[in-house]
Amino acid sequence: MINLQNVTKRFPIVDENLINNEQVRNGYFYALEDISLSITEGECTIIAGANGSGKSLLMSIIAGLEEPTSGKVNIKDKVGLVFQEPDAQILGETPREDIAFGPRNMKLKRNEITERVNNALIQTGLEQRADFPARSLSGGEKRRLATAGVLAMDARIIIFDEPYANMDYPGVVQVNKLFQKLIADGKTVIILTHELEKCLALAKRFIILYKGKKVFDGAASLALESDLEYWGIHHPLKNNSNKIESLLW
Repeated sequence: MINLQNVTKRFPIVDENLINNEQVRNGYFYALEDISLSITEGECTIIAGANGSGKSLLMSIIAGLEEPTSGKVNIKDKVGLVFQEPDAQILGETPREDIAFGPRNMKLKRNEITERVNNALIQTGLEQRADFPARSLSGGEKRRLATAGVLAMDARIIIFDEPYANMDYPGVVQVNKLFQKLIADGKTVIILTHELEKCLALAKRFIILYKGKKVFDGAASLALESDLEYWGIHHPLKNNSNKIESLLW
């Protein structure tokens, strides 16, 4: 579904404070450097990294919002990106109106728009909230609404950028149930988060970025045997003896 080969993204230096940064060479800041990875259909992948590691930029490249400076990007299906702040994606007065926004811009026929909206409401469990004011939804419901919007546009690859930001326990549980359903439905799910204790048990694949480079790519259980804090990531099992299966709220 996703294949990246030697992807690099660099920016000209405009901040003199960065001149001595190890990611700076020849007047450029290398935000991503020589990233190669493949993600198969239906795989749930978690990508982690400290602030500034390049994970959000990498996802913007996969979603087609940014172009790499060099390297090849091959995406074989539609990508939907759910931003860290779901309010930024809410355009309609109600969930029903909001979900219809994308299909309407795709110039689909009215009956197909209605069908897509209804299916997306069912998939995300928002049927009972379809005609409520969208801004009155809880944090977890807004995340589900943003997801419904990309589902209605037939996205098979869905990227979630810090999905637990500013979310209470019930909201986290809602979002995780959504992830489990998407995975069960065969969607390719990519989660960008540093809050591994909330969702790591969902992932078959775990990728770590550090200062623009990929430093780990493998099974999540193997990552827990590594010194995650060396890469600026809190180890979710550091203070107890629980297993990876417990890392799901």
